[in-house]
Amino acid sequence: MSDIRFLDAEQAERERMNLAETLADCVAGGASVGFMWPFPVEEAVSWWDGVIENVAAGKTLLFGAYADGVLSGTVQIGLDGPCNQRHRGDVKKLLVHRRARRKGLAQRLLAALEDEARARGLSLLTLDTVTGSDAEQLYEKLGWTKSGVIPDFAMWPDGRLCATTVFWKKLG
Repeated sequence: MSDIRFLDAEQAERERMNLAETLADCVAGGASVGFMWPFPVEEAVSWWDGVIENVAAGKTLLFGAYADGVLSGTVQIGLDGPCNQRHRGDVKKLLVHRRARRKGLAQRLLAALEDEARARGLSLLTLDTVTGSDAEQLYEKLGWTKSGVIPDFAMWPDGRLCATTVFWKKLG
């Protein structure tokens, strides 16, 4: 059994340890999501503190995916762009704990994110992801448009360079 929830700052605070464990697990599994090895849960907790502050300030929308009652996935919409870009949001950190993968959580997180973005009057979403990844395939499957590939944009957690693919999606 799984469900997707919109998390306010108070709920995110209560889930901080599960959020941190999910992030640390993704990095331990080799995900290029902005962090390098070693990446202990304590550093993930500290990073989530900043996200929770942004949620409280209305700069970020946060969603949680629950598998068997435990937060096991998350995604964010960044709303803190310049004033001439308030019509769009940046999708950030689509993460699913390895124990909960292949259950449709990522797809359901993105559907909830898109619904909320529409409800808030956003007309465009953007994101970037590792080129050749499962996530890239997921975005293509869900109707996102590939804008291009930037070589050597980021690093894998072990320090190897990787390309990133930039996507966008118009919301109807």
